[in-house]
Amino acid sequence: MKLNAEEQSMLDGEYGEPVKQAIEYQIRVGKYFNAKRFVPVTQAHITADIEVMGDLGLNFLKGLTNKAGKFTVPTTSNARCIEFDEGSTLGQKEEMIAKERKVIDTVKDLGAMTIDTCINYQVASQPHINEHIAWGDTGTVIYANSIFGSRTNFESGPAVISAALTGRVPEYGFHLEENRKGSIVFDVQAELNDLADWGILGRIIGAKVFDYNQVPVITNVATFNPDSDDLKHLGASMATWSLAMFHVVGVTPEAPTLEAATGGKELEVITITEEDMTNEYKSFEYTDPHAGVIVLSGPQLSLNEIAKVAKLLEGKKIAKGTTLIITTPASTYTQAEQSGFVNTIRQAGGIFLRGVCFYILDGLTDIRKKNQWSTLVTNSVKLANNVKAHRFIPVVRTTEDCIDIAVKGSLE
Repeated sequence: MKLNAEEQSMLDGEYGEPVKQAIEYQIRVGKYFNAKRFVPVTQAHITADIEVMGDLGLNFLKGLTNKAGKFTVPTTSNARCIEFDEGSTLGQKEEMIAKERKVIDTVKDLGAMTIDTCINYQVASQPHINEHIAWGDTGTVIYANSIFGSRTNFESGPAVISAALTGRVPEYGFHLEENRKGSIVFDVQAELNDLADWGILGRIIGAKVFDYNQVPVITNVATFNPDSDDLKHLGASMATWSLAMFHVVGVTPEAPTLEAATGGKELEVITITEEDMTNEYKSFEYTDPHAGVIVLSGPQLSLNEIAKVAKLLEGKKIAKGTTLIITTPASTYTQAEQSGFVNTIRQAGGIFLRGVCFYILDGLTDIRKKNQWSTLVTNSVKLANNVKAHRFIPVVRTTEDCIDIAVKGSLE
């Protein structure tokens, strides 16, 4: 890799040992992907929680602070695995709660803004088209590339920490123009009326493509006027199938037309029908109709999503023996509280978990067993795709159906 004068100085140790170690690591990554140079990044979004990092990761972060390491670009933190207010109630271990606090204190010392959210693009940062960034959560990466037209690869834990220290990333993958053009077209001939519908669409596309380097182009959905939440569920669902970018013709910035999205190439076209959507919903089979837990999470909920849930729950009560869980950033929770939405949902019996991701909650399998949860109902296809690892039986329904099920306590 060709280094400029500043990058050579980093490698020579003139910016301190943490930066030297970081750029050494990035050079190895760059060589692996045949990158020719580095590009500066304006911001980083790091995944730093004890569930993902473990003790080795925590010790690594402590080592950086012991050597006076500091992030050189604005850096935010992804969702945590510990709920500090509800953790003990959930059954999370005090030892892990204490370790998670150390992780947070350490990244703060490095200079991170601990916003603890997987929807940083809705609450903190909206990079512009062609802006090079370093984000480390799959759902944020696909949103940044697709909806903003900014440029990032999925950066692993060490890679994104390194980017935050050096303000650089190797130039490969989605930082390069030639890798951002569409490679397959999906012609949608189906109705999209709910967040779950967008997630189901993403699941169908993701399963058919299942290739990080491919960029699907979606046509015939601009008339549905997808908003930020629709698009985040679409992208988050596809991200669980390893996708990092997509185009929606007439909606996303690099796809004003089909020709622009594809670079003028003639590509394979796959049609998605209403029957395809219905069959995908049906693929979430269950044996126990009791709705032990309804989870609205993955990604965390925006203020608009919480407002909709509050409206659906107004004057109602969650069924006995059923738990409704909502995850959201702490800042969004405060806004929802000020707007009266939190009170409405809590009065109905709903629970809020702040700053966390449900499916990476530390001890989630034990939490499931403790509460005797089996069937998990959600409007998030991303969550449904991921919770099977904890032996949940996921069922995807529309947002309105999720609330109806929570009130009835049953899917039937």
